Amino acid sequence: MTALTLSTAAVAGLRADAIVIGVAKGSASKPGGPVVAPGAEAVDQAYDGNLAGVLETLGASGAEGEVTKLPAPAGLKAPLVVAVGLGARPEEDSGYDAEALRKAAGVAARALAGTRKAAFALPLADAADAGAVAEGVLLGAYSFDAYKDKGDAKNGKNGKAPLAEAVLLGGKSRDKAFKAALERAVAVSEELNRARDLINTPPNDLNPEAFAAVAQAAAKEHGIKVQVLDEKALAKGGYGGILGVGAGSASGPRLVKLSYTSSKAKKHLALVGKGITYDSGGISLKPAGHNETMKCDMSGAAAVFAAVVAAARLGLEVNVTGWLALAENMPSGSATRPGDVLRMYSGKTVEVLNTDAEGRLVLADALWAASQEKPDAIVDVATLTGAMMLALGSRTFGIMANDDAFRAAVHEAAEEAGEPAWPMPLPEHLRKGMESATADIANMGERMGGGLVAGLFLREFVGEGITWAHLDIAGPAFNEGGPFGYTPKGGTGSAVRTLVRLAERAAAGELS
Repeated sequence: MTALTLSTAAVAGLRADAIVIGVAKGSASKPGGPVVAPGAEAVDQAYDGNLAGVLETLGASGAEGEVTKLPAPAGLKAPLVVAVGLGARPEEDSGYDAEALRKAAGVAARALAGTRKAAFALPLADAADAGAVAEGVLLGAYSFDAYKDKGDAKNGKNGKAPLAEAVLLGGKSRDKAFKAALERAVAVSEELNRARDLINTPPNDLNPEAFAAVAQAAAKEHGIKVQVLDEKALAKGGYGGILGVGAGSASGPRLVKLSYTSSKAKKHLALVGKGITYDSGGISLKPAGHNETMKCDMSGAAAVFAAVVAAARLGLEVNVTGWLALAENMPSGSATRPGDVLRMYSGKTVEVLNTDAEGRLVLADALWAASQEKPDAIVDVATLTGAMMLALGSRTFGIMANDDAFRAAVHEAAEEAGEPAWPMPLPEHLRKGMESATADIANMGERMGGGLVAGLFLREFVGEGITWAHLDIAGPAFNEGGPFGYTPKGGTGSAVRTLVRLAERAAAGELS
């Protein structure tokens, strides 16, 4: 990853390949051309106080995501100035939004691929701003090149290497708050980028066993207790949902339990992730055009894994248990068929009407397993339904819960983390559509409101009296379009920052 340092050095004398500055749009109360943001005063002075005019001449407006490169004038040792848009200029007495800083830093870091060293002179009002810029740099500079010829990459044939070093100007390297913000940004970003790597890894190299091995290695490194249930252990324990989904694959399913504990913890948070390492749809085979990105169907498990490791690295005073429900959903002579009935770990029976509604089956077993430990709250994360994508688009995940206050708390954590999310209901009348003449419940219900139906199904497998929330990240988990902000093409690591923020709030006693 990009190396990060804090510095209070003067920008004019700093040796770097580029200086990044912020530019904002005129606000409603102060319309006009681009406005040079705080932090870039010395750069503006090097342009004789006319940097805004130069940028406007070059067509810059300060819009979010905009990048303008211009040669540095005499007086700056760096040869290049990179002006990145921050969006609307804040009104009086209010600083720049953390997400605006995060996005701007990410855009700049990506634009500087192939650069050795860049100085970021973005507005830093406090340590929180420094943390946001650091996250943006580390997440925006991400690239996945494990399967590219390294020689070609070096020669530029397969793209440029990520920005090697970033200096955050205005960051006080000896200040405890700034150091803590930087350390947090590094821990969270490194684990989020590890989740991205897992999501982007082809399914022929990341099956359930391989994923479990990655989790075991990370657990050993960071002092996390780990338990892996293989096919024999799952069969002995009666995990019919996970076994039923994985029955058609040559790669056996796994249930991985990661336990981070703190001696000072007063709360226990359980996280459950859907980990379908490849989803063909099973016997209910997906149509052509819907299979190519199904390596991302383990994004929920990747998010949970990353969040538990990040919590351990940050030493949060909360117990966090992660459950990774891992399976590969394939069609074969041994695969579960539409019409089959599975006996779940909870003892309930499920009539499988569609084998492509498999995520809820593996989650159901993991939710019940998590419930047996009586945590204060359970949050599951899954690329669960196309219906949620239809409802909320490709950048926003849905939040459902059995407790309105907890749903609001999860939503607040997402907003604080900078992840677009939206509270969704669990209408009771939709439960009737999952009634089965053969089993206790069917894995399909009404087509309309399918994302909510899936949430209602999962609720059936949460232990009585346990607070629970469900995050459907089907939209934002995998970006099939071009990169934007600090979000790359491919795996995004959606929900990692929300889960970490939720764990932090639990540690601080902010969750009832």
